[in-house]
Amino acid sequence: MHRFVVCAFLLACGLPAHAETIADGIELVPGEFRPGPQPDGNSILFHTTTGLVVFDTGRHATHTQQVLDAAHAAHQPIVAVINSHWHLDHIGGNARIRAAYPSVHVYASNALADARSGFLANYRHQLEGAIAQSTDANQQQVYRDEIALIDAGDALAPDRVVRGDQTLRIGGRKLELHVSRHSVTAGDVWLFDPATHTLVAGDLVTLPAPLFDTACPARWSTALAQLDRVDFTRLVPGHGKPMTHAQLTTYRQAFDHLLACAASTSPKAQCTDGWIADAGPLLAGGDRAFARSLLDYYLDQSLRGDPKKAAALCGT
Repeated sequence: MHRFVVCAFLLACGLPAHAETIADGIELVPGEFRPGPQPDGNSILFHTTTGLVVFDTGRHATHTQQVLDAAHAAHQPIVAVINSHWHLDHIGGNARIRAAYPSVHVYASNALADARSGFLANYRHQLEGAIAQSTDANQQQVYRDEIALIDAGDALAPDRVVRGDQTLRIGGRKLELHVSRHSVTAGDVWLFDPATHTLVAGDLVTLPAPLFDTACPARWSTALAQLDRVDFTRLVPGHGKPMTHAQLTTYRQAFDHLLACAASTSPKAQCTDGWIADAGPLLAGGDRAFARSLLDYYLDQSLRGDPKKAAALCGT
């Protein structure tokens, strides 16, 4: 069964984190990502003179409520949402934010359209099967909540499609949007705020390990090289704590070493050990065991998985 479904079998989410200031006019609502529950991606809030711009909205209601609470505390409406990619832990809160702020505009690539008839349709089918097989009412509700997110459909989709690099100017704030094709998904949006030299990477950077479910690893490596050329002071990943530029370089090197190992005949454990060694400065103690479990899955299912599936994810 897919990793996203496996995660849903286990514990419910813990208490949400509150927004924290990470730069001038920028707040972070950290997403929870730990063994067991379905994750929430990080949400980043940019303050402007006309309202908040929110980068990614999480999955669970508790997480998205933290975003809404931050808007209420700032006495500002949410005027725009930017989605890094279509995974539910990054777009699941779109419907709730649209309900609270009907005039909000949602910016994202057009990759969700294909995902709705492909990956997400397959995932929904898996969830229905899991409901039928489970006798635990709480677990069944977790699956139904996931199905409800998928069924939100158009409420998750962008009304402003980002097809290439562009600059948004909202309330006097300049935000540069960029698109990486066939990296983590078919279309990944990342953002650079030149006023604070903050780069928001979405799942192009994740800790404690890269997440390869819908990824084209080789093109993802190219995208990381592009990020490394940006003159940023801090980088906010899709999962994990903000990084310095030097830490991104460490991540990128660890990523490329992992791909090289996966392409070799080296034992799987050697590849996992290599990631732990290379990315060690970025990992907290408990993260190492979680990283091992993630990579144990991805080495079999993605990095050394079906070549035809890999080619399709790379758009070839």
